[in-house]
Amino acid sequence: MKLNISKLTLYPWGDTRTSTRYSGLGLSLGMGYGFGLVLCFCFLGTLASYGQSLREWSIEELQLSAERNYPLVKQYDLIEQSRDFSVSNASKGYLPHISLSGRVSFQSDVTQLPTAIPGITPMNKDQYQALLEINQTIWDGGAIESQKKIARATSETEMKKTTADLYAIRERVNQLFFGILLYEEQIKQTEILTDELNNNFKRVVAFVENGIALKSDVDAIKVEILKASQRMEELKMAERTYREMLGALTGIESVKSDSFKRPVGDLISSENRRPELEYFKSQLNLIKSQESSIKATTMPRLNLFLQGGYGNPGLNMLKNEFSAYYIGGVRLVWNIGALYTRGNSLKRLEAGRESIMVQRETFLFNSSLAERQQLNEITKLNNLLKADDEIITLRESIKRSAEMRVQEGTMSVSDLIREINALNLARQERATHEIMNQMAIYSFKYLINN
Repeated sequence: MKLNISKLTLYPWGDTRTSTRYSGLGLSLGMGYGFGLVLCFCFLGTLASYGQSLREWSIEELQLSAERNYPLVKQYDLIEQSRDFSVSNASKGYLPHISLSGRVSFQSDVTQLPTAIPGITPMNKDQYQALLEINQTIWDGGAIESQKKIARATSETEMKKTTADLYAIRERVNQLFFGILLYEEQIKQTEILTDELNNNFKRVVAFVENGIALKSDVDAIKVEILKASQRMEELKMAERTYREMLGALTGIESVKSDSFKRPVGDLISSENRRPELEYFKSQLNLIKSQESSIKATTMPRLNLFLQGGYGNPGLNMLKNEFSAYYIGGVRLVWNIGALYTRGNSLKRLEAGRESIMVQRETFLFNSSLAERQQLNEITKLNNLLKADDEIITLRESIKRSAEMRVQEGTMSVSDLIREINALNLARQERATHEIMNQMAIYSFKYLINN
């Protein structure tokens, strides 16, 4: 519905033709024109709200809505939380480590002096000890930093994988979007066919009345009209199904009734920017972080320690009584055994790196084949569209000639119906090829993430 505001004329209640009823002519005119302005603004507001209620969705908007609505999108927050927890745990490696231990033991023999010394009692065979130890890392060979890098790289890899999985939603949106456009075009062509059949039905009825045609000719056109009506119901139900699926996928309820913008995108070739390539890259970065971790395990570690204890005996083993004590110092630890497996661990990561590179090359190879196929499909459809235009022009000419010949009585109505159906089929094929051409262009864009 189109409303031309420039043609609307509002007559205020304060018109000079009616204001003579009142004594206050100026007041009446002012109130009248003021009320007219209020009506005008209200009317414009109604038009604005009406225009806002009509929405045309582009395919890009629907793709974005589908990605936001898909349950997998919640994975992003979970991955970030897991990364933060892992990095926080690794950072706590720089905090002092406190351990508390206790021991009660009985031993078969104890240390004794060769000769008894007055005032010194022999040690007891039952011994007791409680120990509190504090260790502070000074240098760990880069182990903590490598753990933090691994946590971040793992999170990045999971993020890229989720992005690649979500990207596949775009293809599903493309199929539903262009499917709806195709059904809409077929419905439109079916409506044109129905109008043409109805027009020719009226003509044939007149021919029957004038004795030019038979009643069976009228029945033949009725059959075609009923078949077109059946076709219309099938198309509308299929379109409704596609719209409901698209509404569930995007989370937009109004797509069941809103219209869609016809895409006008041209084919622009560019480099492949698929999210899978970023996923492969993040996997390689993860392997690099894991290599740093393996190298860090073979490095020596230096830390400060402080021990505080209470037991019997204490540090003075010749003093047979409970006493407190402490020991402090610097400790150097070097796990030489980690060197035994270092080489194999690095080779295993190198094999993983080569495997990722093979997967990447395979993906690019398959993508290249799909791109070449889509480019050939686009070229084919462009050629078909050029031929469709010429075919429709010829079919329209043939149909007009058939209508004249039926009117002259030199062609049967069944032959006219055949020509009408042939013209409708040509129009449907042209509309189908046009939508398929746009779908092929967007399929190519999907392949390279353009």
